[in-house]
Amino acid sequence: MQFNPTVGDVIGNAGRILEAVDKAVEIGADLVIFPELSLVGYPPRDLLWRPELLRAVEKVLKEEIAPASRKIGILLGAPVQDGDRLYNASLLFHGGELYGRQDKTLLPSYDVFDETRYFKSAEARQPVVFRGVALGLTVCEDIWNDKDYWNRRFYEVDPIEELVARGAEVLFNISASPYHYGKRRLRADMLAHTARKYGCPVVYVNQVGGNDELIFDGSSLVFNSQGELVWEGRAFAEDFGVVDIASPPAGKEPTQVKDDISYVHAALVLGIRDYFRKTGFRRAVVGLSGGIDSSVVAVLAADALGPENVLGVGMPSRYSSPSSLRDAEALAHNLGIGWRAISIDKIFTAYLETLNPSREPLMDVAEENIQARIRGNILMFISNREGFLPLSTGNKSELAVGYCTLYGDMSGGLAVLADVPKMMVYELARYINRDREIIPASVLVKPPSAELRPDQRDEDTLAPYRLLDPILRAYIEDNLSAEEITAQGFERGFVHDIIRQVDRAEFKRRQAAPGLRVTTKAFGMGRRLPIAWRPGW
Repeated sequence: MQFNPTVGDVIGNAGRILEAVDKAVEIGADLVIFPELSLVGYPPRDLLWRPELLRAVEKVLKEEIAPASRKIGILLGAPVQDGDRLYNASLLFHGGELYGRQDKTLLPSYDVFDETRYFKSAEARQPVVFRGVALGLTVCEDIWNDKDYWNRRFYEVDPIEELVARGAEVLFNISASPYHYGKRRLRADMLAHTARKYGCPVVYVNQVGGNDELIFDGSSLVFNSQGELVWEGRAFAEDFGVVDIASPPAGKEPTQVKDDISYVHAALVLGIRDYFRKTGFRRAVVGLSGGIDSSVVAVLAADALGPENVLGVGMPSRYSSPSSLRDAEALAHNLGIGWRAISIDKIFTAYLETLNPSREPLMDVAEENIQARIRGNILMFISNREGFLPLSTGNKSELAVGYCTLYGDMSGGLAVLADVPKMMVYELARYINRDREIIPASVLVKPPSAELRPDQRDEDTLAPYRLLDPILRAYIEDNLSAEEITAQGFERGFVHDIIRQVDRAEFKRRQAAPGLRVTTKAFGMGRRLPIAWRPGW
């Protein structure tokens, strides 16, 4: 069963696991399977250093999980303390006791993963015979190291290769594999290759749900020995499937696993919903400018929380176009969310007079940013007074080059689009409007603008997004050098200028709200660069 655990809630997670066990017993299953670290949720991070957490895990396994296995096999993931070592274990309970255990061998320590910080690697790998079938038990990364698929080996050991050589007849992989755009199709292709290569079924069970920055898509998969897909779990939702491994049916090619912009939409909705649910918030407030970013954020929030739990606030200034306010109000009406309009002009005038007591205002970037900070203060006032959590609306392209205002438009408890490039924001908007006009059509065609000075356009300051986004992807996600990016056909000085902007904006990103990850490299826990540095190569 792919289910949505809450990190740290050992008792609550165990209760939901036992409910699924009862369901599996009712239908006569031999074995019920849960994801990696399902008892504590993934990633637990430094909670693993809390002795009380590990004591709770040990108690629940002994007093609740083991007794529940008298009628059925239970395979789940949990941290296991063994002396002074901690292991990320796949545990098979049967007959009221621990029947088999296989610790995780390959511990990823890249991007968002940091498992060598907590766990020790398994020293041995051996199949576990259950009801006459030799099971090869693996945990997440253990199945991602096939030299024939990747044309190289990331780790010296290949647990799958060893388990099959030692007689494994069915491969099980319990996983907490976070989503990014393109991951579903890649994962299916890799697992199908493994099933075909070794001629044995592969059962892959993945966690679902949002935990801080990471979003887990579920999308559990079962392949027969020919590498055909015989069962696929729902994406971004809990699911319970039943498969006869002894005689799996004919399946379909893994290329039929879909992965398009609709899955990015579903990921962001789930990420918002779980962030609110697991932190105890219920209602969101969004500053609606009439632009594309805030419009998409408002739609996602309404989908995640229900329109009755979302408030849109228009905060026009002397530079806001009448059409922008109309578009913002129209969007709120289309969504059925709350709407307020609060002019910032009097507050802005007071700032100008106070900060320029003996001269005319310069109307430079300092006074542009004051407007963004006034808006941020209004949203935070509503948050403090009424209990709404503000969602910041900046996209990845802006955050990358620092086109955002600290303590202004960056204010918020969650940065929904922080890993969504500007051109993908437009894709999301078109997907949102696929059946009817929710985001006003004028929002999709107007030139992007912060509207902080007369006739301002983003492209007055930034490169056109159609050129900016590919360079940012190459530098941030693909880790290419300026020379490698230039070789793709971009002007050398242009590339160097963008890279300088990205590097200089690190101090802003360090202070940004947590952002939801949907690409291969997001700003946040998976990208750790110094603030004070300079290239010396």
